[in-house]
Amino acid sequence: MSSHSHHGRRSVSGPTQRQLRAGELVRHALVDVLRHETLSEPALQGAPITVTEVRMSPDLRHAVCFVEPLGGAHAREAVEALNRSARFLRGRLGHAIDLKFTPDLKFVHDETFDAAAAIDRLLADPRVRRDVEKRSDRSERDED
Repeated sequence: MSSHSHHGRRSVSGPTQRQLRAGELVRHALVDVLRHETLSEPALQGAPITVTEVRMSPDLRHAVCFVEPLGGAHAREAVEALNRSARFLRGRLGHAIDLKFTPDLKFVHDETFDAAAAIDRLLADPRVRRDVEKRSDRSERDED
């Protein structure tokens, strides 16, 4: 049986190659727009924004843009400012990408940096480190 179900829909969950390619195209173009444009939003003045990922809808008409302000400071304000500027950014993006439709943009804070920092704090805890070291010592003895 083919990997496609009836009506041309994919039976496998997750983004298609087309969505992934379009997301990367939008991400790179958005980085360039943010680098070269001066936005009037005070929350974005002098605050470099990292666009970590862009997830496209199946019809490529909507893009969820995951962002992280440099250092993670004032993330909520930066995301709100980017969402207020979304129409302007979409207009600039339309000149920079070659897609049939320029997607609507929605900005959200990328929480993965916060999650990674929390895991680092846990691993730095002396009790956790002691347990991890005991486990790795046991693994080394089992291999011998």
